[in-house]
Amino acid sequence: MVQSSRNSIVFLMIMDKQTVLKLYRQMLLSRMFEEKAAELYTKQHISGFCHLYIGQEAVVVGITSNMKTQDSCITSYRDHAHMLTLGVSPDVVMAELCGKFTGCSKGKGGSMHMYCRERNFFGGNGIVGAQVSLGTGLAFAHKYKEDNGVAVTYFGDGAANQGQVFESFNMAAIWKLPVVYVLENNQYAMGTSVQRSSAQNSLKTRGDSFGIQTITVDGMDLLDVIEKSQQAINIARNESQPVILYIDTYRYRGHSMSDPGTYRTREEINNIKNNRDPITKIATKILQEYDVTQDVLDDIEAEISIAIEGAAKFAIDSDFPSADELMRNVVV
Repeated sequence: MVQSSRNSIVFLMIMDKQTVLKLYRQMLLSRMFEEKAAELYTKQHISGFCHLYIGQEAVVVGITSNMKTQDSCITSYRDHAHMLTLGVSPDVVMAELCGKFTGCSKGKGGSMHMYCRERNFFGGNGIVGAQVSLGTGLAFAHKYKEDNGVAVTYFGDGAANQGQVFESFNMAAIWKLPVVYVLENNQYAMGTSVQRSSAQNSLKTRGDSFGIQTITVDGMDLLDVIEKSQQAINIARNESQPVILYIDTYRYRGHSMSDPGTYRTREEINNIKNNRDPITKIATKILQEYDVTQDVLDDIEAEISIAIEGAAKFAIDSDFPSADELMRNVVV
């Protein structure tokens, strides 16, 4: 643990002040956006399912910081933070959540089916584990086109037990595909802990039988995510090999907005918030290691707050898709 902390400090000093503040801003934007989405959901501006990423912000921000423009990204239905971190406007993401025509999927995808081809973001996928086989296909496309791209493919501890995940691992290993499988273990597959849902609950060994290298990451530490994901992406890109990033992380809210989370204690959640919160952790390091005052961080928060309020207003004021739009881009 001491060595990990020492490495984090060294790695932090490699980044200039503007870079680390940008990453902090992205994490805080994701957190505050999700909190606003929860508010709009309770006010019935958002319908259907809504899965929040609160607590896991360091994962997507750290990994995305190492991606290049030709790389692709795909994830599950917990996808709002991915869109924001890839640079999609909060207005557009919030409008999609509210089912409005100004959203990234014209209001037809909602929370679970975000999509942005311009950013090489391929969803937002509602079927558990489906994105793993799709992400493997994206990796195959990168190799076929020889574009030096990497497919970053996120999935959770629940999806880790899906058969198509193992089939995808096998194909990626045989074909030597440039894919980084990001296994986010947020400890609860819907409402069941990994200890109860997996016969072998050491998920970090899932790639062993396929000869896929696994790199273990503290998903509540932005610097550890940046350092380890850089290693994984470099292996996938330079050696055309699949890699698994095993992420130890935690979600503060329920599986979805309809989940009261009665399967865990308030003490457990508060313990993580008080001792491992990724935003608090990086903010503390910024204040200690850089010429940055609390006023600077407060100004960033105030700026984000204004942007989030603007996104909510934009979404609420936007129009729903017209009747004829509902049948466009639908495969029959």
